Amino acid sequence: MVNTTDALSRARLLLQLGRPADAERELRAILTEEPQHVGAHALLGLALVQQGRTDEALEESREAVRLAPDYWVPHYLSGQVHQRAGLTEEAARATTACLALAPEHAPAWDLLARVHLTRKDWPQVAAAARRGLELEPQNAELTGLLSMALTMLDRHEEARSVAAQAVGNDPESTLAHWARGIAALAGGDPGTAAGAFREVLRLDPTVEGARDYLVHALKLRNPVHRMLSRWRQRFVGGWRLLFLLPALPPVIAVFAIIALLHWVGWLVESWTTLRLARNKATRLLFEGPAARVSLLCCALPVAGALVLGLGIGLGLDGLGAAGAVTMALITPVQEAAHTGSPVGRRVLYGWAVLLAAAALAAAVTGAFVPALLATYAALATVWIAAGVRKIFRPREVV
Repeated sequence: MVNTTDALSRARLLLQLGRPADAERELRAILTEEPQHVGAHALLGLALVQQGRTDEALEESREAVRLAPDYWVPHYLSGQVHQRAGLTEEAARATTACLALAPEHAPAWDLLARVHLTRKDWPQVAAAARRGLELEPQNAELTGLLSMALTMLDRHEEARSVAAQAVGNDPESTLAHWARGIAALAGGDPGTAAGAFREVLRLDPTVEGARDYLVHALKLRNPVHRMLSRWRQRFVGGWRLLFLLPALPPVIAVFAIIALLHWVGWLVESWTTLRLARNKATRLLFEGPAARVSLLCCALPVAGALVLGLGIGLGLDGLGAAGAVTMALITPVQEAAHTGSPVGRRVLYGWAVLLAAAALAAAVTGAFVPALLATYAALATVWIAAGVRKIFRPREVV
């Protein structure tokens, strides 16, 4: 005979500990004796979706709602299941149904705010978070969500104040520190942002994106990198400018300036990353590909300059052009390294290898024109990479 109350308590605890398979066993034991137990069906849906078994999870959630349509709990857990399954509209409907039955349940307002966060509907995120905070004013999660919404609504001072309040409410809240870091970055305070993202990683090293944000914040503390980042963001240029080239040849100069700004920016970023990778305080943040790519991109201009100088000294135009291609390879290599989609990253690395092969061929055969075209192509990878990222979008994790 299964003690239902104890089994449900164990299942909830196991879910909190990230052990959904063990929670599933407890819940199925309950359902063996009580096939219509609403709470067991609802929690089983959550346990299954955490294991990636989405269809089974949705079926269990629907069964829980069918058994008790006037009870708020199955609607609330159904909202969580649909949110984890990436079904945003269904999650919104389930959470709204929960709040219609239990408007005083603050966690449901938290869930609704996260659903709107998935939609990037920032006014609704702020509205849901404020409603939840009316019920639980010290809730750090809701306060953090409110801060993130305010950041995206360009209310930076208020966002930073609210984020500080979230951290004060719960210094162990990962979301509170995340919100503080996002608000600090938007407000132009990379030092505070770096500290916030360090706390995120201390509390939960598995948080996706925290390491990238921390690296970005550390780089922005470098004034040269900060200036070049602003220039690159301001002078991105659009692919539609390509259609102006036949009518307005001077536009070529605009493209050249944009490409060179990006090249200089990537060079500075490579140097900054390499310097941070050698610093004892930040070394662990740059283990793996980031440090190796930066080392390669710092070596490329040196090697390219040597080959270029050798080509000029020997009067070999093809060899000199090969050196120019080598220097320009910084752009395709860094664009590939900073592409989120694995497929897109492989495409751009393949493009970089193709350009490197062109440089090698030019050095061997002395072909000047192909090498010159390869140099232009390498610098133009700014726009090629933008197209690749549009085609191969990384999967968003909510």
